[in-house]
Amino acid sequence: MWLLILEAVFAMSLLIFIVWWTMFHGREERPPQLKKRTPEQHSSQHPPQ
Repeated sequence: MWLLILEAVFAMSLLIFIVWWTMFHGREERPPQLKKRTPEQHSSQHPPQ
């Protein structure tokens, strides 16, 4: 019985680790020119035609 519990804990920790790794590992702050612009910023740079 303890072996099943140990296996379940290991599987859950592995799942959490994989999700954490793929979500946060290696993520860097984007340079300002690549960040998404808000609609206000977009319209202020290009006046309507």
